[in-house]
Amino acid sequence: MFISPMLLQTAPGPSSRSDNIYEPKIDGHRLIYSQDSEDVHLYTRHNNECTRQYPEIANYAFPYDIDLDGEIACIDPLTGAVDFDSVMSRFQARRSDTIRRLTKELPVTYVIFDILRYKGEDLRNRPLMERKAILREITLPNAHFGVIPYIEGAGEALFAQMQARAMEGIVAKRKNSVYETGRRSHAWQKVINWTYTEVYITGYRKQEFGWMAAVPGTSGKLRPAGVIELGVSPLHKQAFRGVTPQLVTGEDKEFVHLEPRLRAKVRMRNWTKSGMLRSPVFTEFIL
Repeated sequence: MFISPMLLQTAPGPSSRSDNIYEPKIDGHRLIYSQDSEDVHLYTRHNNECTRQYPEIANYAFPYDIDLDGEIACIDPLTGAVDFDSVMSRFQARRSDTIRRLTKELPVTYVIFDILRYKGEDLRNRPLMERKAILREITLPNAHFGVIPYIEGAGEALFAQMQARAMEGIVAKRKNSVYETGRRSHAWQKVINWTYTEVYITGYRKQEFGWMAAVPGTSGKLRPAGVIELGVSPLHKQAFRGVTPQLVTGEDKEFVHLEPRLRAKVRMRNWTKSGMLRSPVFTEFIL
C-alpha cells in the first residue's frame, strides 16, 4: 500500500538545536517500501511504482508486514560518493535485460530513515525517536539495505562535513515529531549545500517559462548547460522582456535564441556527469 511521504521544508541555514536530530541528506530519490505478507511494492514519492527497477530490494522480504521510508542511492565504489546520475539510470530502466545488467553494474542501496508500519501496526503517530528505536532493532534482509546515521544537536558541524565532502546537505528533524503523511512540515527541514556558478542566457522557451543557460566549454566557446525555471521574480521577468527583443538571433519550434550578452548567477545542486546544471535556481543578473 502506498503511503504519501512526509515532505521537507527548506531552512535558510544549519542549526544546532538540542530538540533536533540531524541526518546527512542522501542524493538519490525517495522510496516507500511496502510489504504485506511477502508481497513487496516500491513507490516513488509521487506514487509511481518502481518495484521492477530494483530487484536487489524488492526480491528480499522481511518476516513480517512493514512499511519503510528512505532514499535509493548509488554509491561510487572508487570515491564513496553518492552518484545521482546512476540512480536515474536505474530508475529509468524498463527492459528486463537492462535491469539485470544495471543491477550488476550500478547496484543500489536503500538508505532507510523511518519506519511507518511494523508487524502490521501503524507507527506514524509515535514520536520520531520511538520510531528510530524500532528501526534500529530490525534485521535488514541483505547488504543493499542500510539505516541512515544521525547525530543529536550538532547540525552546524554536520553541515560543515557535508560541505567538505561536496554532499547534498543535511536534514533536521524534531525529536518528538509524528509522521505527517503527504504534508510539508516545519518539523522536518532540509539545508541544501548549494553550488553557485555564472551562466550566459542564450534563449527562452516560447510556451512554458524557461531560460536557456550556457557556460564556456573547454574550447572557450559557449556550450548548452540546461534551462533555468526557478527563482525568477516577476520583476526579473519584466526586465528580461525589456532587453531581449534587440538580442534575438533566430528561433526554432521550442525556443527563441539570443545573443549571449545577458549573464546571471545561479545556484544548483551540483553538475550532472554530462556537464549540465542540476536543478538551477536564478539568483541575480550580473551587470
